[in-house]
Amino acid sequence: MPTRNWGMLRSRPKTTSIFRSEVMSLIQLYIPSDVARFTVSQLGEMGLVQFRDLNSEVSAFQRSFVNDVRRFDEIERKLRYLHKQIEANDVDIYEFLDEEFVSSARGPRDIDDMEERVGAHESRVLKLTAAYKNLQLKHLELIENKYVLEEVSSLFTEISGRQGAAAGASGGRGLAGHGRGQDAAPLLARADTSSRRSIGSLDAARAGDLDMEIGAVGRDINVGFIAGVISRQRIAALERVLWRSLRGNMFLNYVDIEDPISDPNLEEPVYKSAFIVFAHGASLRDRATKIAESLGATLYSVDSSAERRQEDLIDTMSRLDDLQQILENNRVARINELTSVSEQINTWFAVVRKEKAVYHTLNLFNYDANRNSLIAEGWCATNDIPAIQSALHLATEDAGSNVPTVLQELRTTKEPPTFIRTNKFTEGFQNIVDAYGVPKAGEVNPGLFTCITFPFLFALMFGDLGHGFLMTLCAALLCAFEKRLAWLAKDESLRMFYTGRYIILLMGIFSMFTGLLYNDIFSRAMSIFSSGWAWPADHGGEGVTVEATKLDHVYPVGIDPAWHHAGNSLLFTNSYKMKMSIVLGVIHMTLGICLQVPNALHFKKRINIVHVFVPQIIFLFSIFGYLVFAIIFKWSTDWYARDASGELTHVSPPSLLNMLIYMFLSPGSVGDSEKMFRGQAALQTFLLLLALVCVPWMLLVKPLILRKEHQKIISEGYGRISSHVRVSSEGDGLGGAVVVSEQEEMEEDDFDFADIMINQTIHTIEFCLNSISNTASYLRLWALSLAHAQLSEVLWTMTFLPTLKMGGRLQPVAVMCGFAVWFVLTFSILIGMEGLSAFLHALRLHWVEFNNKFYDGTGTKFEPFSFKAVLEEAEEA
Repeated sequence: MPTRNWGMLRSRPKTTSIFRSEVMSLIQLYIPSDVARFTVSQLGEMGLVQFRDLNSEVSAFQRSFVNDVRRFDEIERKLRYLHKQIEANDVDIYEFLDEEFVSSARGPRDIDDMEERVGAHESRVLKLTAAYKNLQLKHLELIENKYVLEEVSSLFTEISGRQGAAAGASGGRGLAGHGRGQDAAPLLARADTSSRRSIGSLDAARAGDLDMEIGAVGRDINVGFIAGVISRQRIAALERVLWRSLRGNMFLNYVDIEDPISDPNLEEPVYKSAFIVFAHGASLRDRATKIAESLGATLYSVDSSAERRQEDLIDTMSRLDDLQQILENNRVARINELTSVSEQINTWFAVVRKEKAVYHTLNLFNYDANRNSLIAEGWCATNDIPAIQSALHLATEDAGSNVPTVLQELRTTKEPPTFIRTNKFTEGFQNIVDAYGVPKAGEVNPGLFTCITFPFLFALMFGDLGHGFLMTLCAALLCAFEKRLAWLAKDESLRMFYTGRYIILLMGIFSMFTGLLYNDIFSRAMSIFSSGWAWPADHGGEGVTVEATKLDHVYPVGIDPAWHHAGNSLLFTNSYKMKMSIVLGVIHMTLGICLQVPNALHFKKRINIVHVFVPQIIFLFSIFGYLVFAIIFKWSTDWYARDASGELTHVSPPSLLNMLIYMFLSPGSVGDSEKMFRGQAALQTFLLLLALVCVPWMLLVKPLILRKEHQKIISEGYGRISSHVRVSSEGDGLGGAVVVSEQEEMEEDDFDFADIMINQTIHTIEFCLNSISNTASYLRLWALSLAHAQLSEVLWTMTFLPTLKMGGRLQPVAVMCGFAVWFVLTFSILIGMEGLSAFLHALRLHWVEFNNKFYDGTGTKFEPFSFKAVLEEAEEA
């Protein structure tokens, strides 16, 4: 049975939580050669091990299993060819896989049988396709020859008719009756140049005294012709080039072929024209032949005898009919062959890609010739080692071997990859974090907190009960029918919405919650409970300002609906949302700073708690924590309360912005307009001094302590010790690999005080400045919430509300049209564009304002060898 170091495994802490990455182990496998393929295949099905490349110095062409990789590359090439032919012939592909063959252990004989079947199918399809292409070329040749014969016969018939008419009028004057002056003159070279007209006009020939007898062309005088087919787009070029090259000693006639001709060498059918060119002399005809062929024309031999042309046309039509039947039989045979392939091609693709991935992985291993085994190293989660052990045992049984694979865990100081277990709910939130940076091994993972804080911050900017309900409804449908809608993940433009369906669901739910607090549903107020304000019965007419009377109770949940009808509602909501943004922003940043503590405890850097976390939290609370206290104090105080004599107990509500500014400009003094409580000036002075003390504390203390500890180590004659693991193939008589633990002393110049000091200075300045800028950055929560509410109000007022105030018979139609416009704009602008804007701003608040307080994000993502990932990557490609 396979063995491992159980004592070492028991001593390891095991955690399975999204709060931190999994505890990882570097394992080493000794795999017998006859079991190697089965072992890697089993591990690929499970997807639990990320193998290391032990042959990084060896090129890809010199590795042990390169021939096997090439073998499956060739099989995959054949399958791609068959798949292309299936698509070209519109054959349906069966989507199901033969799970028994794909997932089970496949022996060498199974692979050989599959390779033989694929090769046989490809050979038959190649032969049928080649034969079909040759038949198509013959068919194309016969089609073009038919059109040429018809065109030449039609032209000669027209010439014959015109010759008969000319003979009756002038006594049969022909070309042969011309004198030597006429013969020496260029053919058709007359002042009338209309000879270069299109099909159906022989007036030019008559004007040039060119008379031809059927059957006498090229016999009585040296006038001959060439005929062929050319692309319709090039017929004009052919005409111009011939006219210029032959200096007018030619006559061209052509007819456009109405039906497109399918050329097997081209993807789309082309329109062509049949032409005939008469020229004087063999040299001119040869020149015309070369010009026509250079322009892509296909020339055909046509007899000048009408009887022979008719026989050739009948023979061509007969051959076309026979060839059409042969083409149909070939097409049916190819369809049948490809149909049989389509039933198994997906299964073969999956098997070939898996096998190729297996041999790619085997190329990462070292070969131990003494033991005839392969040595593999890889990372895996410590909790998954028992499952890996079971897979190794199963692979040994599948191979029918008695020699098991040996697994052992290595001690190492190498930083492991980061593996965070996620499910379909947390995967989207973890992707948001990974887009910023992958956590280091053991580092606190922001993804846990992002699951709640991200949709909550989004909802603060998007708060509307109606819009949140529509978003929740769409996301709920995606979640309820996620299996049926899994095809969305294959579409690049829709994949984001499908994978983020649970993010959208939470964003919609939180938006409904904040919309309830804002008392906002499609920019309308909701009077769920009794209002805490009462409007006077006599409004005093239009344009008169009236003041509501406060009742003895308050609205229990959210903003009182009376504010939606007030003239100063914008002032109230602005002040409320602005202060709320500051309070929530400081809380969010405080959470980020506090997360430095578990990081410091995990990495055993307690100095970061005392000399980084403590001064940072004190600095933040001394300024912005005090601002949050002032906001809450201002909210909870009745600034218009009166005493028994009817006098105001407070001067006026203080301006918190002015208070914070004068806290720095005039420490120790508080104006009457900013005074809130007794001892405020002394408290502000103390907090300001405390913040100033924290700056040198963050800047100097940690570097000086590290320098002192380093000098102490050096003075005692010790260097910093680091151990690492080396695998050696030099061992005892049994051969094989052993784990060697080495220790090496670090160089003294590894500690650079100047580098540490510069780094600490940068972090200190960055934190102090970012505390101000980041706090101000959270005001985007107020700004986008205000913009969303106002845009919603504008859409309601300008699109739907006017139709509700209309009268007459057309009001129902106007209401329907107005509602349609309002609904479309609401979905496209308020939910689509505004939702995307709020999403991006929430993303920025997490990446910049939250993550930079504690998150390093310099880890390497755990990417295990997995057949599932291999197949998904192949489908995307």
